[in-house]
Amino acid sequence: MDILVRFYELVPVTLAQSLIYAFVAFGVMLPFRLLSFPDLTSEGSFPIGGCICGALIAVGFHPALAMLAGTLGGFLAGTATAMVSLKFRISSLLAGIIIVTMVYSVNLRIMGRSNIALFQFDNIFDLIYAGMNNTLSLKIAFLAILVVLLLILAHAFLRTEKGIAFRAVGANLDMAEAQGIHSWWHIVLGFGFAGGFCAFAGAMLVQSQGFSDVNIGFGVLINGLAAVIIGELITGRSSVLRQLLAPVIGAIVYFQIISVCLALGLAPTDLKFATGALVLLMLAAPKLLPRLRRGEDKDRIRETV
Repeated sequence: MDILVRFYELVPVTLAQSLIYAFVAFGVMLPFRLLSFPDLTSEGSFPIGGCICGALIAVGFHPALAMLAGTLGGFLAGTATAMVSLKFRISSLLAGIIIVTMVYSVNLRIMGRSNIALFQFDNIFDLIYAGMNNTLSLKIAFLAILVVLLLILAHAFLRTEKGIAFRAVGANLDMAEAQGIHSWWHIVLGFGFAGGFCAFAGAMLVQSQGFSDVNIGFGVLINGLAAVIIGELITGRSSVLRQLLAPVIGAIVYFQIISVCLALGLAPTDLKFATGALVLLMLAAPKLLPRLRRGEDKDRIRETV
């Protein structure tokens, strides 16, 4: 009974977090699924968005302008990864590692120290409605509206001619280039928007929690990847809408799994291990299930014989 009570108390908190991290999951899904180019830049674009936003708010900038600057910083980080990969013909994963490493030093330069407290400064939540940042129900409603707007705009774009060209690059790069589509710029912009979504989430998080830290991006990639994989198991990938819904639904479910783990008494320090194990299980499941079924079929044949 105590477990259920603890879980119930954690649900609003993790739901608000999941709606912020839905933007991260969306940014992870974009290069992995729609472009078929794996990318690790979210580990750098997420904190750069938070660090730029936090640093600017601390010196008196309006939170909306600070968020815009942070999002732009993530966009530039994403485009840098794509251009390094394409220009120098190296793996997008290696390019992402290089950019993430460089971004860490950039974040320290931006903030001047490892963290900045923002409790005494205005945030975007309270500017929209006084007291929103301390009222979970209002914060959840606001974040849900932002997520729905993202889905509507993304779905509308992917049904346009430009959006179809964007999807064609990820579906078959050679065919897209044969049709006259400039794949280079589609990949660069795709990585840029992915970084921008992650940075936007970072900017929202630092205002929600009241401080900015250079280490907030640690493990964010595996969180986003877990959300995408869980979401795809639930929604599938048979249509554009299902693919867009996957990271959002996956983020919500993933953070409720985290709530269950915490309610069961798992230490917060063990959550990274649990997340990694969950992702590994999700990735291995499609390969293990057919083997288990084949094993069951063989057992039935032996029993029949």
